[in-house]
Amino acid sequence: MKNLTQQDLLDLVDGAAIFSAGGGGDPEIGYTIVEKMFSEGYKATLAASSEIPDQAKVVNFACVGATTAIEYDSDAAVETLKALESYAGFSAYATIPVELGGFNTLVAVDVAARSEIPVIDGDGAGRSVPEVHLKVYTIDGIPLTPMVVADVHAKNIVIVKETSDSEAAERVARVLAAEWNQSAYTARRILTAIQAKSSPIQFSLSKAMKIGKLLRTAKNPIKAVLEETGGFKLFEGIVDNVKRETKAGFTFIEVELKGTKEFSGKLFKFKAKNEVLIAYMNGKVSAIAPDIITPVNPKTGKCITAEKIEKEDKIVVLGLPAPQKWRTTKGLELWKDVLQRSKIFEEYQPVETLVSR
Repeated sequence: MKNLTQQDLLDLVDGAAIFSAGGGGDPEIGYTIVEKMFSEGYKATLAASSEIPDQAKVVNFACVGATTAIEYDSDAAVETLKALESYAGFSAYATIPVELGGFNTLVAVDVAARSEIPVIDGDGAGRSVPEVHLKVYTIDGIPLTPMVVADVHAKNIVIVKETSDSEAAERVARVLAAEWNQSAYTARRILTAIQAKSSPIQFSLSKAMKIGKLLRTAKNPIKAVLEETGGFKLFEGIVDNVKRETKAGFTFIEVELKGTKEFSGKLFKFKAKNEVLIAYMNGKVSAIAPDIITPVNPKTGKCITAEKIEKEDKIVVLGLPAPQKWRTTKGLELWKDVLQRSKIFEEYQPVETLVSR
């Protein structure tokens, strides 16, 4: 196990945000979580899944809701975990983030630190995702329930004993989040040691911290990130138009850019449902989920979350290959359902194929 420094966690915020596809919550709140955690004397410990004892159980923890409505209460988050432990009759050995994102990853770290347990070096998606069931665990048939859903101050706590499938659990969590000012905490998917060692995306937090350090230290942060991730620069330009709407527990965003530098004279558009799902250049698909489409600052390389993008902003858009598990038949089927419900009907092609056309 490794004790994480404050700098480690600040790097984690920035690195996880690179894999967020413009979602995963506001990194500024992630920074605040880190600063508050250390100022109050809590310590974060990172454990590899191989270190989990055979009889131990690991809990997935995250916030659910629209990216424009996120706030955070550490005590309420911990209370949400305790409610699941009490209902299911166990004590969590560790938490694990449900995804990589500048806010949501740090929520799982904070709850672990305040509960004096480690956080696992892995996550359920290897990126940020727009729906609760859209995790690699669903590919492996691991139930999402029992699940506890609480409002941001834990004034309302709902225990979901069982649902017909993971998609039904997503709908329950989303309806509650929408009712509670578009945001809620969830403690769910209790993993056995065997499941935690095989199902999640492994060592993703270490990977994200490495990316965060590159953003902080590299002379050319964007180039360094692309070399490390095997990603591509999809576009660089100035935002010409933004449409944004928050409803039903999601933030829907459409952004149009006019190209600059090597993309001068070209037009770029992307659509987001919390996370960016598809991008087009001159009307042709440039990248599509599950591959990761992340808007970043041209100078710092840091993620600009989609809900914060405004007209006249200067942006570089990165395209990163999704974890291999998402590129399997089952993984692509899960994403196809989500995309089609978002009125996106284009067939998946790997980002490396699309950029080489």
